[in-house]
Amino acid sequence: MATTIQDKVLENIDFKSIAKELNGLDGVSNVMSKMMKKIINEMLKAELEDHLETDLNTSKNGTYSKKVKSDEGEIEIEIPRDRKSNYKPQLIPKGTYTINGLDEKIISMYARGMSQRDIESHIKDMYGIEISDSLISKITDKIIPELEEWKNRTLEPIYPIVYMDAMVFKVKDDTGFYKNRALHFAIGINLEGKKDLLGMWITDNEGAKFWLSVVTDLKNRGVEDILIASVDGLKGFSNAINSIFPQTIVQRCIIHQIRYSMKYIGTKNKKEFMADLKRVYKAPTKDAAEKALLELEQKWGEKYPMVINSWTNNWEELSAYFEYSEPIRKIIYTTNAVEGFNRQIRKITKTKGGFSSDSSLQKLVFLAYKNIAKKWEKSIPNWAEIISQFSILFSNRLQGYIR
Repeated sequence: MATTIQDKVLENIDFKSIAKELNGLDGVSNVMSKMMKKIINEMLKAELEDHLETDLNTSKNGTYSKKVKSDEGEIEIEIPRDRKSNYKPQLIPKGTYTINGLDEKIISMYARGMSQRDIESHIKDMYGIEISDSLISKITDKIIPELEEWKNRTLEPIYPIVYMDAMVFKVKDDTGFYKNRALHFAIGINLEGKKDLLGMWITDNEGAKFWLSVVTDLKNRGVEDILIASVDGLKGFSNAINSIFPQTIVQRCIIHQIRYSMKYIGTKNKKEFMADLKRVYKAPTKDAAEKALLELEQKWGEKYPMVINSWTNNWEELSAYFEYSEPIRKIIYTTNAVEGFNRQIRKITKTKGGFSSDSSLQKLVFLAYKNIAKKWEKSIPNWAEIISQFSILFSNRLQGYIR
């Protein structure tokens, strides 16, 4: 029934006259508050008309004023009534004194990846009002103070696990040309086993200096220790994190290492090489893995020296997970926790050919993250068992943090 009423309400509103009245108004707040007031009043009138079509024993009985709060401030609206008081407003129910502004609807559409052109078209179809790119940008810019507050918020003192990864986007530079910019993420698992996006940082080129600034940022915002950092072979990361958190164990992502390796293996050898490689990363112990790696080198080292060297040169960080039980291994040997987040961000940003600035990129990703984070309320699987083992393995570092 609600959908039917909404359809009738929208059909009965004279959006063109509303648009004509609003033509020439300046400023986001001015336009939005006037537009909201006019549309809400018209929708309430249409609601009553719909009610009177089903209740023939009553009739119109004027209106009464009601003040409601919105994002644009307080708005005074006119609530219609019928003589028998049978009409109950659905848009602004009795006892409701706040409403979601149209600006929130625009921000919501933007957060779901709709282009500015699509948003303009949608608002015009729904409300008969034309809005410009600049107005949409100003409305979505309302999220920037919240974004800045989030970027500078205090973090928890200790994270058992932190994942690091990056995504590349096209961003317009000062010369007007689009260039690749890497947006780096840090997702932490706190002591309750819940995910949290700790921050995001943009750079052209990663390196020890950049990663030092990232780790320093985490330190300055309250992080005192990170037990294990799971990363995708980030250049200069290990030296940077160990300069700030010297006890942090770095685990390089095995999945990324495998993908890198298989790119350079000839097609006819892929199946056989992969079978030999599995004996390395799926070994039950580090000793068994090292024995399998030596056999891999002896068999394939001459044919694929670059691939074998990549494993042997990075073995310390690739093999860190062998020190732990299977439940811990599963959550640290790969950065899939970040990759899952990345996939969801890609769904939102895939319609964007490029971004006008670093700020516009971060703004959209932050809005998308707010929606994604709603699914992060639960602890990750097997966390009770994992944190129990951490409390033994890292007893001196977790002392005082776990009761």
